[in-house]
Amino acid sequence: MGYVQGVIRAKRPRRLPVVLTREEVRSILSQLQGPDRIMAMLLYGAGLRLMECLRLRVKDVDFPTNQILIRDGKGQKDRVTMLPASAREPLRQHLQEVKTQHQKDLENHYAGTSLPYALERKYPNASKEWAWQYVFPATRLCADPRWGVARRHHLHESVLQRSVKDAVRNSGIAKPAGPAGYHGARKFCRGLLTVESCRLFFQIQAVESSDLASSFFAG
Repeated sequence: MGYVQGVIRAKRPRRLPVVLTREEVRSILSQLQGPDRIMAMLLYGAGLRLMECLRLRVKDVDFPTNQILIRDGKGQKDRVTMLPASAREPLRQHLQEVKTQHQKDLENHYAGTSLPYALERKYPNASKEWAWQYVFPATRLCADPRWGVARRHHLHESVLQRSVKDAVRNSGIAKPAGPAGYHGARKFCRGLLTVESCRLFFQIQAVESSDLASSFFAG
């Protein structure tokens, strides 16, 4: 079959995102515990996508500067986002528990974590280093088909999806909310900015623009 002329590509319909209020977010977070709660806090407070959160490694979290480095995000781009103040201490305590688990894995001579691309060949010992471990590791080891060894991968996305779904149902929120609804800068800002703060933001922008124009013409 040759090239077909005049074919119109089907367009995906645009859907309005599900936006949660602050009260609804607090209600959902109150239903979550442990790593699930921390991940949900990062999704909402830092604007992370689900897989970006699950693929975080220890070296990507910078506590002194309150920043999180997202590697190989959408469009295979890296970016930096903020570490929410409310998630700082829970995340620090969580990493202490993860580090204890990692030390036990080393004592049991496990192969460490999985590395992306060809880093396993370039840095043979990196898979056992603390900095390369996942922030949210799986509770069970899995077999690496490439090397035939047992490794500790990150949590499966269905773990958080199921927890958030149960939390939404237990909160009595009649919205199809899930982890995917937390990600993205637009949804992130839309959840943080209320109507009044949006109005104030645009008023400030108008004043700054007016001052800038006045100084320009005055000069």
